[in-house]
Amino acid sequence: MGVGEDNRDRIAGRAAQELRDGMVVNLGIGIPTMVADLVPEGIHVIFHAENGILGAGGGPAPGEEDAFLCNAGGFPITVVDGASYCDSSIAFAMIRRGCIDITILGALEVSERGDLANWIVPGKRVAGIGGAMELAQKAKKVIVLMNHVNRQGESKVKKQCALPLTARECVKLIITEMAVMEVTDQGLLLKEIMSPYTVEDVVRHTEAALILPKHISYLP
Repeated sequence: MGVGEDNRDRIAGRAAQELRDGMVVNLGIGIPTMVADLVPEGIHVIFHAENGILGAGGGPAPGEEDAFLCNAGGFPITVVDGASYCDSSIAFAMIRRGCIDITILGALEVSERGDLANWIVPGKRVAGIGGAMELAQKAKKVIVLMNHVNRQGESKVKKQCALPLTARECVKLIITEMAVMEVTDQGLLLKEIMSPYTVEDVVRHTEAALILPKHISYLP
């Protein structure tokens, strides 16, 4: 069960609905980078990149890429009017100081308590942890965007993460191609279901226990 381009857009678009005017937002690599192009009309946020940009914009039009302008993942971006550049140490200081309102990250696994594993699979090559640990611990809200299951068809929404953790109990919201789940003190709350899936589909493909409220929203 892979995530096609349409589903990637839906996941990123749903994440963009969490943005509020004036927020400082950090986007991780993968699906999260798409959020910059899907900000709701009338909402103005400041995108932060840990390689030293405050005021990053969406992706450039084909042929208009600037080889010297990229996000932390090395992908070409644009900047908005009023954007500023800084040393990466200053960009990380903003994170550690708690200046990031929301970070939107990818994940390998998330537990029902909000534990996050997103930086390494043991035995496989890894480029480095980057800013994941600082962002997971210091951002005011952590949102995860990911496939609901891995390539083997196993749930990535776990009772307990099997992979090395990035941070404990940090994730507040999980958005997949199947559902939107909120981490609460009582457990993992199923808030919304993505069409064409059903409650039964989500429960069957989720290892973690889910709280099922009386009313669940269905997204087209």
